[in-house]
Amino acid sequence: MSSNERRAALSLATIFAFRMLGLFMILPVFALHAEQLPDATPILIGLAIGSYGLTQALLQIPFGMLSDRIGRKPVIVGGLLLFALGSVVAAEAETLHGIIFGRILQGSGAIAAAIMALTADLVREQHRLKAMATIGMTIGFSFLVAMVAGPILGGLIGVPGIFWGTALLALAGIAVLQLLVPNPPQQQIHRDTGTLPSELGGVLQDRQLLRLDFGILTLHLVLTAGFIAIPLLLRDAGLEPVKHWQLYLPVMLLAMAAAIPFIVVAEKRRLLKRMVIGAVALLLLTQLLLASDSALSIWLLALLLLLFFTAFNLLEATLPSLVAKCAPVAGKGTAMGLYSSSQFIGAFIGGVVGGALYGAFGAVALFGFSSAMLTLWLLAVVTMREPRYLASELLAVSVVDEAAAEQLLKRLLAVSGVAEAVVQIEEGVAYLKVDRQQLDRQALAQAVG
Repeated sequence: MSSNERRAALSLATIFAFRMLGLFMILPVFALHAEQLPDATPILIGLAIGSYGLTQALLQIPFGMLSDRIGRKPVIVGGLLLFALGSVVAAEAETLHGIIFGRILQGSGAIAAAIMALTADLVREQHRLKAMATIGMTIGFSFLVAMVAGPILGGLIGVPGIFWGTALLALAGIAVLQLLVPNPPQQQIHRDTGTLPSELGGVLQDRQLLRLDFGILTLHLVLTAGFIAIPLLLRDAGLEPVKHWQLYLPVMLLAMAAAIPFIVVAEKRRLLKRMVIGAVALLLLTQLLLASDSALSIWLLALLLLLFFTAFNLLEATLPSLVAKCAPVAGKGTAMGLYSSSQFIGAFIGGVVGGALYGAFGAVALFGFSSAMLTLWLLAVVTMREPRYLASELLAVSVVDEAAAEQLLKRLLAVSGVAEAVVQIEEGVAYLKVDRQQLDRQALAQAVG
């Protein structure tokens, strides 16, 4: 990548990280804080934790489309301002109802699609996957930092202070956007990052993709529901809230280290489906054990959290890869947009239903619900077809009319290892899905040249 491309990728990844830190830092501490509020009920606590997911899911795709019309930066700035406003509302709120309103405002700053589109505008085709991977790794790192920083900051400045810090991070994101992110030379709709209305019907009818959407929905449902109860279980097991970070830090580091070899093996040896089945089964085991007893020891809770986050990290890394493999070549961006929206819907459902069950029947019912959802997911994965191990490739092409595009398409599809191809005249790009173990790079270069 050029220096401008590296700067764009790192700057946009930083903006993403600021936003995700703000969303995730309250997870390990909010349930403990909310107990002290005058209108505290478990269902309101759950709604406060997960309500951001509803507006995220509803607005992410429309905001992405809006950025195609009025520009990426105005939409990103507007989203970050909404996020900052929601953070201030939550920081100043003295009731759960006020915090819920603030979290809904936070979620309305749905800028993920606009950031991805701006990344595609600023980074050339041959380097775009690297830029997207940089953003993806940043999200994972943000989650790790948030799980440790949340309890530390909660002890120092309290949950209102965390919300104020989140507002400052959003404003810092605007500064990064305006000062460090270059203006794109031109703005286009990119099929690998944007949601196209013309592709929605096909994506919504694809049972393989729907299984993956249900999977990410369930994963974040279980995560959000779990954090209604886990901080309270840790406290009841004898670990002071200000010391929760001392458990989360080694658990998160060990879980990340444990997941990486499985991720590498799954891709290299083409075992993605089996790895996902194993990870979902491991998640199910943790939830069943949590549901079996509401008074677990601190050591058993630590072990279950380690197993949970090992499986969680594995799934967070492999599910997007499966979406990319299963999506049609012209609809990858649309498939990823619906996948991301499903994730936020899961967070919302997990907060609402998890809170309601916890309030009515306790932690056993909450983890029982998560176990039931994971059982359904396990059945969906087991019955899923083995994915084709195809990778996405983008090639810059120069075609001036439909006839030339049709001839180029025929040449591309004749190359060994090319499974699917779409040539876009307006973008000057050919979107390919290839088997890299069989791809004839020399023939591909000749077909384009």
